[in-house]
Amino acid sequence: MTTEETILEPDLPIIDPHHHLWDLRPVIPAFPEPLHPFLETVAGAAHYTFDQLQADTQSGHRIIGTVFMECGAFYDPSRGEDMKVVGEVEFVRGVAAQGSSGLYGPYRPCAGIVGHADLRLGASAGAVLDALAEAGGPRFKGIRHAGAWDADPDVLGPAFHHPEGLYRDAAFREGFAELGKRGLSFDAWVLEPQLGDVSDLAKAFPNQPIVLDHCGTPLGSACYAGKLDEHFERWRGSIRELAGCENVVVKLGGLAMSFCGMPADGPTDGVPSQALAEMWRPYIETCIEAFGPDRSMFESNYPVDRWGGSYATLWNAFKHLASGASEEEKHALFAGTAARTYGIEHLLELT
Repeated sequence: MTTEETILEPDLPIIDPHHHLWDLRPVIPAFPEPLHPFLETVAGAAHYTFDQLQADTQSGHRIIGTVFMECGAFYDPSRGEDMKVVGEVEFVRGVAAQGSSGLYGPYRPCAGIVGHADLRLGASAGAVLDALAEAGGPRFKGIRHAGAWDADPDVLGPAFHHPEGLYRDAAFREGFAELGKRGLSFDAWVLEPQLGDVSDLAKAFPNQPIVLDHCGTPLGSACYAGKLDEHFERWRGSIRELAGCENVVVKLGGLAMSFCGMPADGPTDGVPSQALAEMWRPYIETCIEAFGPDRSMFESNYPVDRWGGSYATLWNAFKHLASGASEEEKHALFAGTAARTYGIEHLLELT
C-alpha cells in the first residue's frame, strides 16, 4: 500500500545534511544472493545521482540545500590506491555546480561535500586531504571514515569491512590529527555498542568538530533482532556521555536503516509518517535532550533510509517529532545546526 501524505509545514526551510549519490548498477550483481537487507534497500535505488536527488528534494518539503556524504562512489583508480577517493569529490562538485546554475530552482544541492580519506595512513593522510580540498573547492568541508563493526558478520553484511577498534588505533589518530590542521570536520559512523570509541576520540581531540551519524545506530537486526528495548538504556547512557563532549553534534536520522529494525520490514512506502515518528521518538527525543537543538540536526540519509519510506514521508516524520518545539528550536534542528556545522550559513539567506 502506498501512503500519500499532505506535506506538513511546507514553508519550513530545511538543509538536508546527509545524503548519498552513487551508481551501484555495476557493483550489485557481484554480491551473492540473497542480498543482505541493506543491499536490498540500495539495490532499489542503485542509480541515485542528480535527477533522483532533484525529484526527492523537490517532492514537497522546502529543501534549501544539502550536504553530500561519502559512500565510496565514483572513485578514480587511475590516481592510485590512496588518492582514488578524490574522484568521488570531483564528481559531487560537478553535481553541485549543476544545481547552483539556477536552472533547477533556488535550492543548492551538495553545498557541502564530505569525502573520505583513509586516516590509517597517519600523517600521510594530509596529502590526501589536500587533494580532496583542491578537488572540492570551498564546498569541501571534511571527511567521514566509518568505523561501524560488529562481531556478528550478519549485522552489517558484506558491504562493510571496517576493522574493530578503528577509532582507538594509533595510526588512525595520527591521521585524524591532520583534520584539525586544516579546519575540517569529521563524521563518525559506528554502531551502538561502539559509542564509547567516539567518546574516547572526542575527549582525546577536544577541539576537533565531530558529527555523530544516525543517532549512534541502535541495532535491531541479525543477533540484535527484538532487543531494541533491552539495549535502550545502554544506548541512552552512551549518548549522554558523548553529549558531554562539546565538540560533538548529532544527526537525527538513519533510524530507518535496515540495521535498526524501525520498521522491521522494508523497503516500504506503506508506513505512515506518524507511525515512523512514534518508533523513533525515544531515540530522537533522547538525543535532543542530551545535545540540545543547537547541536542536533535532522538528516534524510537518503536513499538508504528508503527502507522506511519516501523522502517526503521521512521529513513528515521529523516534523511530527518536532511539533512541540519552538520556532527557534525548529530552525536549529532543520537548518541552523547543519549550516553552522558545515560552514554553509549562506544557504540561510535563501530563506
